[in-house]
Amino acid sequence: MQLTVWTYEGPPHVGAMRVATAMQGLRYVLHAPQGDTYADLLFTMIERRQKRPPVTYTTFQARDLGGDTAELMKTAVKEAFERFRPQAMIVGASCTGELIQDDPGGLARALALPVPVIPLELPSYSKKENWGAAETFYQLVRALAGPQAPAPGSVTPRDPSRPAGERPSCNLLGPTALGFRHRDDVAEVTRLLERCGVAVKVVAPLGATPADIARLGEADFNVPLYPEVAASAAQWLKRAFGQPATTTVPLGYGATRRFVEEVAALCGFDPALLLAGEPSRLPWYSRSIDSTYLTGKRVFVFGDATHALAVARVAQEEMAFTLVGLGSYSREGAREVRQAAQEAGLEALITDDYLAVEAAIAEAQPELVLGTQMERHVAKRLGIPCAVISAPVHVQDYPARYSPLMGFEGANVLFDTLVHPLTMGLEEHLLGMFRDDFEFNDTAGPSHLGAGHTPPAERSAPEQPGSLPWSTDAEAELRKIPFFVRGKARRNTERYAAEQGVATITVETLYDAKAHFGR
Repeated sequence: MQLTVWTYEGPPHVGAMRVATAMQGLRYVLHAPQGDTYADLLFTMIERRQKRPPVTYTTFQARDLGGDTAELMKTAVKEAFERFRPQAMIVGASCTGELIQDDPGGLARALALPVPVIPLELPSYSKKENWGAAETFYQLVRALAGPQAPAPGSVTPRDPSRPAGERPSCNLLGPTALGFRHRDDVAEVTRLLERCGVAVKVVAPLGATPADIARLGEADFNVPLYPEVAASAAQWLKRAFGQPATTTVPLGYGATRRFVEEVAALCGFDPALLLAGEPSRLPWYSRSIDSTYLTGKRVFVFGDATHALAVARVAQEEMAFTLVGLGSYSREGAREVRQAAQEAGLEALITDDYLAVEAAIAEAQPELVLGTQMERHVAKRLGIPCAVISAPVHVQDYPARYSPLMGFEGANVLFDTLVHPLTMGLEEHLLGMFRDDFEFNDTAGPSHLGAGHTPPAERSAPEQPGSLPWSTDAEAELRKIPFFVRGKARRNTERYAAEQGVATITVETLYDAKAHFGR
């Protein structure tokens, strides 16, 4: 465990809270000190939920540590059941409560409540939030769907044939509370599956009850939308019920088409007609003349494994950007991220230290950063355009409007997300470039960006360790270069100066370097 100002993931009990808060008819009893109730704010303030999470805390205090904290846990479980009458309960301990070793699961079972009580063993000092969400969902699926599973050894692959008029069905697995665009992704993928003629039986955990979890085995196949949360549960359902699962996450235009083709193969229909009528505007833009000025733009991608992999693929294959950095804080998905980075000729950045990510961005000098809210802060300090494509996110990334990332409409949203920071950055550059013109200067009145706005050309990015000093005149001349090639100009000039043994870069050095590399 590391003390830090920012963190990409909370402790695993926050992941368990995300699952419990997403569901209905489930109560989570958490053995935790009074201060751990801060986690409620993540849902009520950041996600703007209308009610608090369904979590009961024991809220023991320092004076309770000399007494019977186990009795506090038993009392909390009993009172939570009597007050809320849930269909099922999960019990566990926070990182602080784990140190007391009171065995919440054993204490809850001793009460012999008339509903399923699922104990959670979440090692807070070795695992993180996404793992906690995945483990909680897995344990719920095993405990609630397990009794309906066929006897071991009798499970056979699902027969794709079905009676005339009966539609194939699936479950959507993985969306949780506090998930990045999960609500809208579920709506978009459900519509897409409806167009494919596939019925969605259960969405879980988001909006599901324990009774819904118990009938997961009735569907023909599963769709793990977010592998960080759903992969282990989907694997167990395949072993226990013989349900196949899709492997493509429909993030991006190409991935959505592959997802439809995968569903078609599972259900036995021809996807050609459906794919011919897809509504995405991204292919049109990629073929248009307007897209050419963005071709080859250098992008740095960082986030959870699912979104980082998908957005990196969209940036390269669908937007013709150049990937200069790829990483993730999700160690569970590190293998896939490393493989994708290797295919792009890069070394993947697998870390949960935002300072290491900041250093990597500064070194790569991209023209666009696609990351979490932490990368948004970093990019702003470095004067680089940025868009948020992954959790953790801030309240502004939970829009009231419909804004999915998955499916064909999600491809449109991704297109806007990737393009707008660059086009707005170009506009700001033009405002800065012409600010000294007699018809467009400070005396002519403020721009639409407001009085006091400082264009990127006027911002001073922090000097990187080991970089050569620049004269004031050279820095001013460099700022006249459009922002989307300025990083390359700086790198080439410093490389040339180092080769020539120049101590301080001047305007002459800048133009000598331009002539040298322009040959």
